[in-house]
Amino acid sequence: MPSPLPIDPSHYAVVSAMITPAFFLTAASSLLISSNNRLARVVDRMRSEIDTLRATSQGDARLALEARIAIHRQRSVLVLASVRMLYAAISAFVGTSLGIAVDAFFGYRLDLVPTALAVVGVLLMFAASLCLGHEAKLGLRMLDKELNEQLAKDRLPPVG
Repeated sequence: MPSPLPIDPSHYAVVSAMITPAFFLTAASSLLISSNNRLARVVDRMRSEIDTLRATSQGDARLALEARIAIHRQRSVLVLASVRMLYAAISAFVGTSLGIAVDAFFGYRLDLVPTALAVVGVLLMFAASLCLGHEAKLGLRMLDKELNEQLAKDRLPPVG
């Protein structure tokens, strides 16, 4: 049975265009899940170091712990910044999809609004990725330092 209303194929193009930001949404969501897990691990590690700090008296060991806690704090700030940027990117991509629909509904009068939202979302993802890369570098640098400290301790002759 034929449709009582004529089918305008441009509607399919609009729907297809609205789906395109979903690929960016998927990427941003994956990064967001990963970032939230990283943030939880950094916070757990910092809490563990703080507990150890409470039981450590003044001296070199305490200074080393304080330095590690400071790096964990820096890492948590970087991951939190990336989480915020990724949430904003997701919002921009949802706005892109809605903007495409609204633009089509109003006869394509929004001009570059959907495109601008998509560009903002991609730039936010890029910035978040840079933050996550810097945080990973700090984490690996910290791990390398801890490993070197442990190896140096293992090389010391036993006292006594």
